[in-house]
Amino acid sequence: MRIVFMGTPDFSVSALKNLIQNETVVAVYTQPDKPVGRGLQVQPSPVKKVALEHSIPVFTPEKISTDEEVERLKSFQADFFVVVAYGQILKPAVIAVPNLGCINIHSSLLPRWRGAAPIHWALLSGDAETGVTTMMIAPKLDAGDMLLQEKIKIQAEDTSSTLLIKLADLGGNLILTTLRGIVSGTVKRVQQDESKVTYAKKLTKEMEELDWSGSATSVDLQVRALNPWPGTRIESTIGMKIKIKSGKPSLELRTAKAGQLISHPNGLFLTCAQGCYWISELQEEGKKPVSSADFLNGLKGRGVTLPLDLVLKASKT
Repeated sequence: MRIVFMGTPDFSVSALKNLIQNETVVAVYTQPDKPVGRGLQVQPSPVKKVALEHSIPVFTPEKISTDEEVERLKSFQADFFVVVAYGQILKPAVIAVPNLGCINIHSSLLPRWRGAAPIHWALLSGDAETGVTTMMIAPKLDAGDMLLQEKIKIQAEDTSSTLLIKLADLGGNLILTTLRGIVSGTVKRVQQDESKVTYAKKLTKEMEELDWSGSATSVDLQVRALNPWPGTRIESTIGMKIKIKSGKPSLELRTAKAGQLISHPNGLFLTCAQGCYWISELQEEGKKPVSSADFLNGLKGRGVTLPLDLVLKASKT
């Protein structure tokens, strides 16, 4: 099989490597190099790095659907375009180029969680399972016919970061099975049930405000889903701003009033309307992430009287 691969972030790399090892990747399309990190040094995408390591031609057009790029795509005489988190929407002129179709790996169990942040919304919503779907690309976002799916259970310790790694590996294996199944005729197209569609809207900076007015379980889902970005932030009435990095629901302090940050012999707790949340790692504004124990020790060094009992500003969520 002759394949043109289109992808950009780390999530795309597993699929690209698997295709390189087993089929003929004739070209790679990825987003242009961009400044990264505090030093803003221009860096190639993870996909570009892998392609160059294997001496595969790389193309980084600002717009892939121009007449010039469509003609170049035709020159590769590809059987498939494989698209994994590329970062551009393909127009019909591009979709029509490959002999056997444009195939996408989507990180959800379609038709649930179409859109920009399916992994995060699966966690935020407390889904018991997630997975990957291989699908035909259609002009409408994530609405193409499904080909294959593979599921995994969401574990209590999973975060968006750990799920991304798991689903990237899952998709990297599933894409090869999908392409070979299309060629052999064993994989059939299945239309999505539009009545079951949900949308995973793009994450925003405003989502970082942690909502403790519900349950500790809800807080846990927010922390796991939104770390590392945009994170989950609380603010005390005296102006202390803290990002919670990790923790878990707890049975401690069940009678405490909601909306407090309390130190206790068993650790540091955020009290919620239903239960409380034990904080294992946090980051005070302008400082590095630390364990809750180191945070409390640091407060002692700053002359803060313990045990700590901070009242939090009410969530706007």
